[in-house]
Formats: sequence, structure tokens, C-alpha cells
Amino acid sequence: MQRFKVGELVVDSGTPILMEGSNSPQLFTVLHGMGLRYKILSNGRRQVVSLIFPGDFLGLQAGIMGEMGHSVEATTKMTLCVFDRSEIWSFFKERPERAFALTWLAAVDEHFLGETLSTLGQRSAIQSIAWALVRVFSRGQSLDMVHNGKMPFPFKQQDIADALGLSLVHTNKTLGKLKEQQLAHWSDGTLRVSDLETLAKIAMVDDLTPAKRPIL
Repeated sequence: MQRFKVGELVVDSGTPILMEGSNSPQLFTVLHGMGLRYKILSNGRRQVVSLIFPGDFLGLQAGIMGEMGHSVEATTKMTLCVFDRSEIWSFFKERPERAFALTWLAAVDEHFLGETLSTLGQRSAIQSIAWALVRVFSRGQSLDMVHNGKMPFPFKQQDIADALGLSLVHTNKTLGKLKEQQLAHWSDGTLRVSDLETLAKIAMVDDLTPAKRPIL
């Protein structure tokens, strides 16, 4: 891994890390900070593909397919571990256990996108937002980001709206309902979940145990 690694990069909030259609010579692992994967549609609207947490691997799509199918942007200040994309095939050949870890991460991302598609098509607004908060909170627990029932969540309501295909107004009202029911409260960059099991039932999520992700 040290031979594959070429350095570390610190970027400020709002910095584009990878751009859709780009052919980046670098791949990244997130060491600290959070961000967004998104696509800009031809009508100018944005579709958030996923939220980025510490431990996520960025740029694999360009590493395999030659260019990015989405953009990546820092939501907070981020520290990234930088890898040389040109070495990825040698890395796969010489370190098959690490290659499997990369394949595992890609499979998890594919599974998540499938679940997101089901959410967009089959869950109601309150079920969709409950699903998003459950997934975020469970991921936060696995990363030891949750303390006293709350975790840092430095995103905007528009980010969640763009991820779930909802309007900002609808998203705001639905979050208000979850707050009134004392299930979840999101404000000032902090997410508090008071009853994860009930929130999961609303979201139609059966398994609250996040898969243990390999560290690269």
C-alpha cells in the first residue's frame, strides 16, 4: 500500500475532487472529512448519487473505465490518501487480497445504488428520508462517529432532497414530522436519532448492521 500511495492531499470544503467525464491520473481514499458524489443532468438539475464518509475509495470508476461517470466534491475539509491510477493493474496482480477489497467496495456501492433506486421508486417521502437517516446513522456508528445518540452530519437539506428526488420544501416538512415524533432531529450540522429501531421500521429496513468495510 505504501508503494501504491503517492502522498496525501488536504482540500477545503466545496473543492471539486473528481469531475464527471474527467480522466484523473489519481485515486483517493478518504482519511478525514465528508463529501458528495453527484451528477448534473442536461437540464441543470443535480442528482446526488451518494454521501462520502471516511474510508470511502474515490475514482475507481475512472481507474477501470477511463473516465468518471459522476463528480465528487468535498462537503467539509477533507484529507485524502492519493494513489497513482497507472499502478492499479500491477496492484491487482501483486496484491490480490487488496484487489478483492476494491472489488468488495465496488459491489457494496452497487448494492447501495440498487437500494437507492428502490427507495426512489417504492418508498413514500417519510419512508425515503427515514431510510436515508438510518443508513447514515448506521454508517456513523460503524465509524465511531456517534456519541450520545448524535453524529456530525454537515450536509444541507438540499443534498438529501437531491439524493431522494424530493423537493426542498417536502424534505423540510418530512424532517419536521420525524422531529415531532421524537425519532430524529437534524440541525446545525448534527444528526440526532432517538429511536433507531422505530425509524428503521418506518424506512422498511430489516438489518441495521453495516457491513465491515476493508480499509485501504
